[in-house]
Amino acid sequence: MIDIHSHILPGIDDGAQVLEDSLDMARQAVSEGIHTLIATPHHQNGKYINEKSSIIQRVNQLNAELEKQKIPLTILPGQESRIYGELVEDYIEGKVLTLNDNHKYVFIEFPSSQVPRYAEQLLFDVQSEGLTPIIVHPERNSKLLENPDLLYNFVNKGALTQVTAGSVTGRFGKKIKKFSFDLINANLTHVIASDAHNVSGRNFLMAEAMDVIRKEYGMDMIEQFYSNALAITDGAVCFKESPEKIMKKKFLGIF
Repeated sequence: MIDIHSHILPGIDDGAQVLEDSLDMARQAVSEGIHTLIATPHHQNGKYINEKSSIIQRVNQLNAELEKQKIPLTILPGQESRIYGELVEDYIEGKVLTLNDNHKYVFIEFPSSQVPRYAEQLLFDVQSEGLTPIIVHPERNSKLLENPDLLYNFVNKGALTQVTAGSVTGRFGKKIKKFSFDLINANLTHVIASDAHNVSGRNFLMAEAMDVIRKEYGMDMIEQFYSNALAITDGAVCFKESPEKIMKKKFLGIF
């Protein structure tokens, strides 16, 4: 299994704090069947700045330690950038890192309770640069939960999305779990990833999430998510079906 979203690099954001934390996370990932993990530290979120060159250096250091410890996990470089106006310019200047540095897919994170007004224009600009934006954990954004048509518009215009494994398992509550399944049903998400920060409260949950999805949708959906994770890692084209709008339920039979 490939996990495209994690905070396993030590001491640079709110994920692993020291090397031993990273090694514990690596062992847990392997126990879940994960063999490849993209490290995606936070960038430009108001607290952390992690630019491309430093991330690649730290990924190389961690891979060397995993080999030394004989932990069969490969770490690839990535970055979780909070949406900001200069993102495309910083990509051109070599500060923003695409997933696995393949110049194809880039993570975009929205603030947890809003979607900036310039989001549509920025996503367009990202695509004009030849990149595919992947909106991370949209199911945990209260503005998108309230108005899913916003997300439909982004996906309809070429963005992809990634839902968190813990959202599928119910770790973030029933409302977010339901919205996660709404997104799957409406073809509004394309890949499942852990967003793991540690081995306790924010762990991987990938095996459990895939089991939940298998029981609900069957193996075809699992294979679709697996193949898209591989495609993103390789810089290939993801499988996607035409997105649909999420229909809100009517109350008291009033239409």
